[in-house]
Amino acid sequence: MAVPERRVGNEQIAERLGVEVDWIVKRTGTSSRRWATEGERLSDFASRAASAALERGGVAAADVDLVVVATSTADEITPNAAPLVAGQIGASRAAAFDVGAACTGWLAGVATACGQIESGRARHAVVVGADFLSRFLDPTDRSTTPLFADGAGAAVISAADGSDGSIGPVVLHSDHAGADLIRLERGKRISMQGQETFRAAVSRLSEVTLEALAASESTLEDIDLFVYHQANSRIIRAVGERLGLDPERVVDYVDRFANSSTATLPIALSVAEAEDRLRAGDRVLLATFGGGFTWGATVLQWSASKPEG
Repeated sequence: MAVPERRVGNEQIAERLGVEVDWIVKRTGTSSRRWATEGERLSDFASRAASAALERGGVAAADVDLVVVATSTADEITPNAAPLVAGQIGASRAAAFDVGAACTGWLAGVATACGQIESGRARHAVVVGADFLSRFLDPTDRSTTPLFADGAGAAVISAADGSDGSIGPVVLHSDHAGADLIRLERGKRISMQGQETFRAAVSRLSEVTLEALAASESTLEDIDLFVYHQANSRIIRAVGERLGLDPERVVDYVDRFANSSTATLPIALSVAEAEDRLRAGDRVLLATFGGGFTWGATVLQWSASKPEG
């Protein structure tokens, strides 16, 4: 993972929004968020996260076949972020393209990488989620400004012999009926209808959790850690309560990192591993929900070992 050094606390935005600090915490679960400074580039943070993932996985950049960057906020409309990231990390022989599915983008990228590997068309893929949403916020909008953050997270996905680590199936869905509830139009700012989005997110995340479990022939009891899109602590708690999950098995880092859209899942995995909540062999459920509407989930077995070859 790679996040900006600039940390913006609730105190810095509460007065401008005309709310109390406690109101922000109660509504979002966030105490601070990372925002990029002027001149910082999303592609640089995506590259830093990708390089760290390659080092951790013991994969040489020259061996990477595919680089996927999930983002809604690339530095330019073109070039896409992925070719820039591939170049910066030294993946000179890799195919590279961006994926846009709002907050579901990183999981969609994982599904794409898995398909390439399963078909034998790739052996090593780097999947990055990166967004700089602070640049598209209306500083007077209390429904969006406290929620969103900047950052990048990445994972290396490699072919394996089945003895260490597995992913999927990845379940993905969409529903255009919710398209107007979260919008970012060209040249404008993010707008969101919070209550309607909240209800849809809780419902869809709960449903897709059970769907992904069934697809992987697993049960709730089989999962060591539940990692949901870190959009809002209230959403995470509501899903956990609806499914009867032990809070100790549910990740919530919204307090420290807020909602960095496509980056929340890989950032949450990185932090969970660093804090020893995620260990080799653990079964993890990932689920996410975003604008469009888009949503999805998968069950994976966490691998901390370096792949062979």
